[in-house]
Amino acid sequence: MIPISDDVRSERFPIVTVLLILVNSAIFFMEVLLGPDADQLIRTFGFTPAQIVTNWYNPLVPLTLITAMYLHGGWAHLIGNMLYLWIFGNNVEDRMGPVRFFLFYTLSGILAGLAETIAAPTSMTPGIGASGAIAGVLGAYLLLYPRARVQVLLPLPIWFATFSVPAILVLGGWFVMQLFNGLIALDVTAQTGGVAWWAHIGGFVAGMLLMPLFRQKRRPTYSYYDRSW
Repeated sequence: MIPISDDVRSERFPIVTVLLILVNSAIFFMEVLLGPDADQLIRTFGFTPAQIVTNWYNPLVPLTLITAMYLHGGWAHLIGNMLYLWIFGNNVEDRMGPVRFFLFYTLSGILAGLAETIAAPTSMTPGIGASGAIAGVLGAYLLLYPRARVQVLLPLPIWFATFSVPAILVLGGWFVMQLFNGLIALDVTAQTGGVAWWAHIGGFVAGMLLMPLFRQKRRPTYSYYDRSW
């Protein structure tokens, strides 16, 4: 299932969400233009768990937990992350405000990277992508809008079907899938790299825990789309 929209109206323009999408896209286009030289960019600015563990005292090494959030490994990686960020980030930003949301997003991404480091402390494979930070957004969204409905796209053999599904099923199912894959891959991640399942898991949990600290005390008025028609 691919989420394509939700039914929560935002009261404010999601300036940080839009800027994050633009910045991530611009940096990816730069990667494309670099061609094979992009590998050096990823090795320099992606976070490497083994480096985090052994060279944490070098300020440039922990900084890669942030810079890695703005690098992506391909078109599907970028588009998938930005789609999730757009659908769920605008509403979370609406409840936190732009400054708090940016801090929340960044901290969720850092904690996601640390979770992956704990899961694979000897890995020399650079981790990149915004998915850990976006997982934090998903965790916050689940707590803030559990009754929201998410429109999902289901690819069929000869056609596409769309369904309206409760957010708790979409995001809860997403988390269960990450946890299942993370447990399976726990012993091989350090050796082979691959999808950073524990960054997704850590980011999601971090988002749920951090959300009450970043949510604005005065709750903005929001409403769901009228589906009576």
